[in-house]
Amino acid sequence: MKIRFCEQNKGKGKVLRSLEEEHPELDVKVKRCVKQCGSCRELPMAVVDKKKVTGKDGDDLYGKIVRLLAEKATE
Repeated sequence: MKIRFCEQNKGKGKVLRSLEEEHPELDVKVKRCVKQCGSCRELPMAVVDKKKVTGKDGDDLYGKIVRLLAEKATE
């Protein structure tokens, strides 16, 4: 699973660290831009396998990403 964060997104810090620590098998990177500027400025967000995922805060975003991981694991 590819997870990309924009370096400008303020909500990425804790989410990025948690993913790297708890799920080292994931392909997680911070890019200069993920071409989601509207969402990126407003909410914590990531692009997960080319799909935009947003959360109301970092904890919410992390939870949504972990749920996507669980769903993908059961497929």
